[in-house]
Amino acid sequence: MRHDSQLTLDTDSDREIGEELPETVYSPESQLLNPRRLLGRMFGDLKACRFLAWRLFVRNMAAQHRQTVLGYLWLLLIPVVQTLVWVFLNSQKIINVGVTDIPYPAFVLTGTLLWQGFAEALQSPIQRVQESKAMLTKIHFPHEAILLAAMGQVMVNFGIRLVLMFAVYLWFGVPLTTSILLAPLGILAMMAFGMMISLLLMPLAMLYGDVQRMLVVAVSIWFFVTPVIYPAPDGGLAALVTKLNPVTPLLVTTRQWLTGGDLTHLGGFIFVVVATLILSIFGWIVYRLAMPHLVERIGS
Repeated sequence: MRHDSQLTLDTDSDREIGEELPETVYSPESQLLNPRRLLGRMFGDLKACRFLAWRLFVRNMAAQHRQTVLGYLWLLLIPVVQTLVWVFLNSQKIINVGVTDIPYPAFVLTGTLLWQGFAEALQSPIQRVQESKAMLTKIHFPHEAILLAAMGQVMVNFGIRLVLMFAVYLWFGVPLTTSILLAPLGILAMMAFGMMISLLLMPLAMLYGDVQRMLVVAVSIWFFVTPVIYPAPDGGLAALVTKLNPVTPLLVTTRQWLTGGDLTHLGGFIFVVVATLILSIFGWIVYRLAMPHLVERIGS
């Protein structure tokens, strides 16, 4: 009788455990045939992987400046040096950026920090996925965790740099208006735009290392055709290039919110944000569907 009772208890316990575990059903049918179910699973995995994403984020932050003397000061030192270089070139009339609404050092530092946030959001997800290839081939987990950890690292790095930016504002007497409350929206929009491009390029980047190298070159060129260190031009070929540049309305509008300037690119900002949201969902679906095949190919 004691043996039968124990068997019944074990069976009930196993049944309860089985009910708690998620059920995964594999089917030869394409997931795109049921978009509602696909999106439900995507957002479900996004919620389920938040604890893993946190652990990956902590690991990435700890390894970010390992074996360095200055540590997190590098996050501040690099934009300071870049700003000083552009300020020197402008003061010596080697370059002529024209008239800015705020003192040029504050202007160029703001643009540089915003650009770095965008560039990191563009490059960091691909770098983190590349670094996690060994883990991807050995452990089954929602791949969105790597993306969340990468974006968390980008946001924390930018938050640290914001301290430097506001210190410069105080030094040069840049007024802080109520429009600054909208600046986080612009900052998130720039990071989301970079993340969207990263998602779209991820399948190719996983297969070919050339993509990541070409991305570094593209970002370097993209910097000079974006009004980061100079105001957006009003006419000529440069004005056409900056107008067609999707980063221009994001960066200019965000900088104007931060500094209290008149909004000149709000229409373009809204258009790019809407396009970013749509393409981000598309890129996420591509990433979701492609990753299992890419991981299988990498592991073979």
